[in-house]
Amino acid sequence: MSLLTNVMDHSLDDGYAEAAARKQAEGTSGMPKTMRAKLGLAAGLVLAALVVTVGAAQARVAAPVVAKEREELIDRIGRETAAADKLEGTVDGLRADVSARQREALRKHGGGDQGDLVGILSGAVEVHGPGVKLVVNDAKEASSGGDGDPRETSGFSDTGRVRDRDMQRVVNGLWQSGAEAISINGQRLTALSAIRAAGDAILVDNKPLVPPYTVLAVGDGKKLSTRFQNSPDGLYLHALQENFGIRTGISVEGDVRLPAAPSVIVRTAEPRTEKGTS
Repeated sequence: MSLLTNVMDHSLDDGYAEAAARKQAEGTSGMPKTMRAKLGLAAGLVLAALVVTVGAAQARVAAPVVAKEREELIDRIGRETAAADKLEGTVDGLRADVSARQREALRKHGGGDQGDLVGILSGAVEVHGPGVKLVVNDAKEASSGGDGDPRETSGFSDTGRVRDRDMQRVVNGLWQSGAEAISINGQRLTALSAIRAAGDAILVDNKPLVPPYTVLAVGDGKKLSTRFQNSPDGLYLHALQENFGIRTGISVEGDVRLPAAPSVIVRTAEPRTEKGTS
């Protein structure tokens, strides 16, 4: 209680009280004494108030302008987005038209059954039939790799993630096991398809895919499944599952449907003529 009483009786620190008394005795208080000093202080206060008032007024005037510019920018973004979507739709329509014309040309000039076979192998036509469905997915809980892990060199910071190299081996293993046509997440693969990586994303023909990666392959389902699982690439996939927790599952399907490739580049070959030497 004595401490509380002392705090209440001496609310001002003794040092401050002594300094105030000394200034008062010396006649050096903080307030100006002369009329000139008082006028200067008043002018400074008026100037400060004027600056604050002008700044507030300018901000108030500029607020509608800024809001209007923001609305105009939003409208412009909306218009440009709509235009880009329209152009993208036009490109998709032209690609579909080109693909349809290519398929028609294969049917007319491909030589009957041989033309159908060329269309299937080139990915220019839709296909369906028995085959296998292989699903590859990242690990549930990805963890950083240990020392000496060869998968660290791929640029993926997470050993529990499926890499582009993994999908390359899966696709090559299916081709070697007898697959006649393959697609990944609905993206049809051709002889010119590329599986690459951009950052953490896997690209198939420059189109990003997201896990899980569903691989459909047309062929003799049972033989295709057995051959793939016993192949080096199938064993590699099994090792990824055992060592890194990557989830995989393969099943034999009675009928799988693969779309046509979005665009097929037509290439022609000409016989090479040997020039005689003298």
